[in-house]
Amino acid sequence: MGELRLMKGNEVLAEAAIRCGCDGYFGYPITPQSEVMETLMARQPWNETGMTVLQAESEVASINMLYGAAATGKKVMTSSSSPGISLMAEGISYIAGAELPCLIVNVQRGGPGLGTIQPSQADYFQAVKGGGHGDYKMIVLAPSSVQEMNDFVDLGFELAFKYRNPAMILADGAIGQMMEKVELADFKPRWTKEEIIEKHGKWATTGKPASRKKNIVTSLEMDSSRMEENNLRFQEKYKKMEVEDVRYEAIKCDDADFVIVAFGTSSRVCLKAVEIARAKGLKVGLLRPITLFPFPNKIIKELARKAAGFLSVEMSAGQMVEDIKLAVYEAGSNARVDHFGRMGGIIPTPTEVVDALEEKFSWELSYGVKRSY
Repeated sequence: MGELRLMKGNEVLAEAAIRCGCDGYFGYPITPQSEVMETLMARQPWNETGMTVLQAESEVASINMLYGAAATGKKVMTSSSSPGISLMAEGISYIAGAELPCLIVNVQRGGPGLGTIQPSQADYFQAVKGGGHGDYKMIVLAPSSVQEMNDFVDLGFELAFKYRNPAMILADGAIGQMMEKVELADFKPRWTKEEIIEKHGKWATTGKPASRKKNIVTSLEMDSSRMEENNLRFQEKYKKMEVEDVRYEAIKCDDADFVIVAFGTSSRVCLKAVEIARAKGLKVGLLRPITLFPFPNKIIKELARKAAGFLSVEMSAGQMVEDIKLAVYEAGSNARVDHFGRMGGIIPTPTEVVDALEEKFSWELSYGVKRSY
C-alpha cells in the first residue's frame, strides 16, 4: 500500500504530478483550482525531481508554453478553471492538430461568463466536443473522488502519450476543494533525454541526429488533400479510443428499470439516490461515465434494451443528456431519456434526484411499460 494522506483534490493533483515524473507545469491562478500551483510552489519539486513549475502571465501564455514543451516529448501539464480553459481553447486546438501529448485539468466553476466560483459541470460540451475550432477530440477523464484526482494524473499522461493527443481531467470545484483520504502513488523518475529519444524520437524535437530527417511540429498544412488525410487519421485515432479506452462504473444496473447517468460530484449524490429509490421499491441503477470521451455508448445501448428510462443528472442545464439520447436512439430503443440538474453552483441532493425521477417517469412507474417517443 502506498502512502496515505488526507488531502484536498487540488493538492493531490500537484502531488500526483510530481510523483508520476511530470517534467513541467505551466499555469495561471484562478479559483477554485489555485491550490494546484500553490501546492507545487510550496513543494518546490525543482529541488526534488527537477520539475519545472512556472506561473505564466496568462492562460494564453501557459497553453502556448505547454505546446512548446510538449513538442520536445516531455510530460507537461496545466490546470485552470472554466473561464481560463476558454482562453486556452485556441491553443488546445493547435496542440490537437500538432498531435502533441499533454495533460490539461479543468476544475469547473459556474458560468457563463465570470459566473460564480462555486462548482459546476457546464463545461461538458466544451471538453468532449472540442471547445476550440476544427474536428478534434480530447481524451476526457471525470474523477468523482480525491483518489481519482490522484489516479487520473498518471492515467491521463499514459493515454495522452498512447494516442499523441491532449488529455483532460474534467473535475469540478467540489472535488477540487473537498478533503479525503488518498493513497498516493510511488515516485516515478522523470524520463531521461535518452529515454525520450527512444520513446518519442520519431516525432519529438529532441535535436536532429545525422540518422534521420528533422522533426517538424506544426498544425499547419497548406495542401488541402494532405490536410484531409491528417483529419482522416485523427478520426481513426478517435475511433480507436472508443474501442480500446472507454471506462465506466455500473452500479445495480443488471435489474434496473431506470438508469441514472451521472459523473463527478453528481455521481456521488446519485449513488445515495439509488439507495433511497431502492428502499422505496424502485429498481434504479447508476451508470457513471469515467471517460466522457470516449463516451460509454455501448453499455448505454445494452441497458436501453431493457430499461424504461434514463435520467441524466448534471450540474448544468443538460449537456451529457444529448449523448445519452443519441446512444439510446442508435440502439433502436424507445426508452425515454430525461434530464435533471441544478445550476449556479448548487449541488442537487439525493432526495431531489429521486423526486425528479418519480415525477419525470410517473407514466412508466404507473403503467410499468416503456413509452414510445
